[in-house]
Amino acid sequence: MKFSEQWLREWVNPANGTQALMDQITMAGLEVDGFEPVAGKFSGIVVGEVVSVSPHPDADKLRVCQVRNGTETVQVVCGAPNVRDGLKVPFAVVGAVLPGDFKIKKAKLRGQPSEGMLCSESELGLSDSHDGLMELPDDAPVGQELSEFLKLNDVTIDVDLTPNRSDCLSIKGIAREVGVLNSLVVEGPEILPVEAVHSEVPDIAVKDPEGCPRYLGRILRNVDLSIESPLWMQEKLRRSGVRSIDAAVDVTNYVMLELGQPLHAFDRKEIEGGIVVRRAAQGEKLVLLDGQEVELTKDTLVIADHAKPIAIAGVMGGEHSGVSERTRDLILEAAYFDPITLAGKARHYGLHTDASHRFERGVDYELARDAMERATALLMSIVGGEPGNIVEVVSKQDLPEDRTVDLRETRVADVLGLEIDRTTVEEILTRLGLHIDKLLKDGWRVHVPSFRPDISIEEDLIEEIGRIYGYNNLPVTEPTGSLGLRPQEEAVRPVSAIQNYFVACGYQEAITYSFVDPKVQNLIDPERDGIALANPISSDLSVMRSSLWSGLLKTVAYNQNRQQPRIRLFETGLRFIKDGDRIDQQPMLSGVVAGGQLPENWANGRRNADFFDVKGELEGLFQLLGIEVQFVASQHPALHPGQTAELIRDGEHVGWMGTLHPQVQKKLELNGTILMFELFLNSVVSGYVPNFKDISKFPEVRRDLAIIIGGDVGYADVERVAKKRAGEHLTALRAFDVYEGESLGEGNRSLALSLFWQHPERTLNEEEVHSLFNGVIDALREELGATLRS
Repeated sequence: MKFSEQWLREWVNPANGTQALMDQITMAGLEVDGFEPVAGKFSGIVVGEVVSVSPHPDADKLRVCQVRNGTETVQVVCGAPNVRDGLKVPFAVVGAVLPGDFKIKKAKLRGQPSEGMLCSESELGLSDSHDGLMELPDDAPVGQELSEFLKLNDVTIDVDLTPNRSDCLSIKGIAREVGVLNSLVVEGPEILPVEAVHSEVPDIAVKDPEGCPRYLGRILRNVDLSIESPLWMQEKLRRSGVRSIDAAVDVTNYVMLELGQPLHAFDRKEIEGGIVVRRAAQGEKLVLLDGQEVELTKDTLVIADHAKPIAIAGVMGGEHSGVSERTRDLILEAAYFDPITLAGKARHYGLHTDASHRFERGVDYELARDAMERATALLMSIVGGEPGNIVEVVSKQDLPEDRTVDLRETRVADVLGLEIDRTTVEEILTRLGLHIDKLLKDGWRVHVPSFRPDISIEEDLIEEIGRIYGYNNLPVTEPTGSLGLRPQEEAVRPVSAIQNYFVACGYQEAITYSFVDPKVQNLIDPERDGIALANPISSDLSVMRSSLWSGLLKTVAYNQNRQQPRIRLFETGLRFIKDGDRIDQQPMLSGVVAGGQLPENWANGRRNADFFDVKGELEGLFQLLGIEVQFVASQHPALHPGQTAELIRDGEHVGWMGTLHPQVQKKLELNGTILMFELFLNSVVSGYVPNFKDISKFPEVRRDLAIIIGGDVGYADVERVAKKRAGEHLTALRAFDVYEGESLGEGNRSLALSLFWQHPERTLNEEEVHSLFNGVIDALREELGATLRS
């Protein structure tokens, strides 16, 4: 919210200087972002009058002007297209200094003497307009200092309001705050009803009273919009960051900035029948005032006539019904629109207007009539016109309900940390416009006015008391309390241990968006519909991720496009799965590997990482966590059919591991072999409680055997059967050789194993070891069809 300090001081004029005023506003919770002078720094500029204009004898585009500066008439050479006899303009006399330290001296232009300079707005630092000279009103006193005439000793203050303080999106609202802070009376313009001079009224029908509980319209006939807005109004608009357009638009903008109520003016001639407030039909089109054509959706509230939409309610009017110099009759609109109905609609169409900014945050639902009367009076004073009666359509049951909030004196003391006497509390509430309906035994019953939609509970009132009383006046206290240690299961490993493990393995931790591209997610997880966002940042961030792979693979592509040959990334985060009417958030651990297994140097060579490299790193993680996880051949739509493993722990699915499917890889435009894994964090972090076990001082016994098994038998099955029959004193089982060849028969392979036994309390004898060894051979033969290799 930008506003002119001088405009504010017309309503309330505290003794504070500019900086003190801004500090005071900031400490009241309305943070000042900054300020800037309303004009560039200059001197020696006065109001001048062009007495006569004649052609330059040696230049077609220049004119020789006689200019009166209040003391004398001098000659000035000027090339502005709008210079003419009788024009009042800013005149830089000889010796004047313009912004940028540009000094005016006597000069000759194409042989003609020039004593001074006629100025445009851009040359004075007032705006970026280069259209011609700045034209001053006919009643501007010749010779008066321009800064004095335009009251340029002013600054534009920019206040960054929180969304709940929509009441301060106007001069009236800011003035109310300043008045409360300084115990001053706020004096705004008197708003009186404008007497109707004709009986014509607009035909208004509100078909969506929930979205538009109040709508007012008035016909203003015989206006002359060729008349420009007065300079004082243009200046106030400019200093508030609003460009002057024409009198009708300027007045509606002025009233919006002054009172906080957006208004709109329609060209009555372009309205077919009457005005209808309704929802748009799907696919209806509307050309807006900025020239953009939008296709409306059925949830958009529109202002329409009996044939077509003419405006998006609370956002922007249509080009077809907009006013112009040819407009003779206006229909003025003022309304209260439900903030929830309008929320996000402007952004949906790529718009953000002053009106939508206010309506989405909540406008005073009792303000529309005053704003209509104020706008009517201003328009009549500028462009004339004949006003009719105001037509108001209101649905009282859909308007916000009047609110009363009970405030306890003891609660004020508890929250603020000090006791404020009742008189001070009542004075603060009253100055804020909050009415005390009833004195209670331990407090007050407070009626909340319509311009404060942010106040609904007791704590809101206490906040108002605290900020007006002064945050600096509240005591500084340190909180006291006891904090107990949170119990932590010893068997559950912290996520930080997992992160440290992968960092030690050469991975880098990635943090990707929870919002992903639906096209990428459909490639990764085609069997599950993503949860669509109502208002996505962009189309490629429009669904919640159902797998961390979506973001990681996008990161791989980003790095490969920047010539990074070796990529090892992991991420811990949530995935989002729709489960009926609720969203299940599941903590996950995911990783991707591409390129070399080790950084390239003279010793490591260029071997790329493969399936078994990543499998080994996961096995190392499981060993760290103290859990046993099986790798079972399976299929996943995002993984290579022959290089996919499902991870199983105690019969429960805990994750996936494998190589990215070639077709998916091609569509994502990734290079090389991409290895991936994903685990359910909650399923793997719970391991075992470490306990001490004595190291045996007795010798270890080793036995080797080589078996021939079918190619379809996995090593996990061999390990399971062998460990089951090897007894409790087996300390290790290792495979040290794998061989395949024609001599073994088609589909067979040889597997060589080493088994180690060690008793904690004695030396194992040969008979015991032989019995256990033979038991393992028998079990492998019986359960897996293995034979000893001779």
